[in-house]
Amino acid sequence: MDLKCSHLDTPLGPILLAASDQGLAGAWFDGQQHMPNFEGWKIDRQNPHLKQAARELTDYFSGARAPFKVRLSAAWGTAFQHAVWKALQGIRCGQTTSYGQLALQLKKPMASRAVGAAVGKNPWSIIVPCHRVVGAHGALTGYAGGLDRKVALLQLEGALL
Repeated sequence: MDLKCSHLDTPLGPILLAASDQGLAGAWFDGQQHMPNFEGWKIDRQNPHLKQAARELTDYFSGARAPFKVRLSAAWGTAFQHAVWKALQGIRCGQTTSYGQLALQLKKPMASRAVGAAVGKNPWSIIVPCHRVVGAHGALTGYAGGLDRKVALLQLEGALL
């Protein structure tokens, strides 16, 4: 897949955006875990998916709570990971769910650890809201972009005071 990229400065640090002609392939904070090797990706400030993602993320950080509408195009992942990432999109802004609840939703009640691993590899930080998944009893657990960012995102959305 031929990916193009751009960078977006946000209040929580720079984000690398990647897209193909089919849609947004990823959004990662600088230094985020599970970030692909992006050597060789060309910067393209005219790609419509990159422009739309940047606009929607800018709106998000300014307090707009509209759902993200940028078209996603998966360049990575297994069928199970794709199912988890799709389920993440159903978690509304200001809400949280647990890994166990996601596993139950996917009809895999014993797979909360596998769900957690898939959540951690979500390639669309913020846009596919993996930060809205918490541990049992609401415990704030890891976030590939850093736990401090997870806290800040949940506070921005009103899910944490």
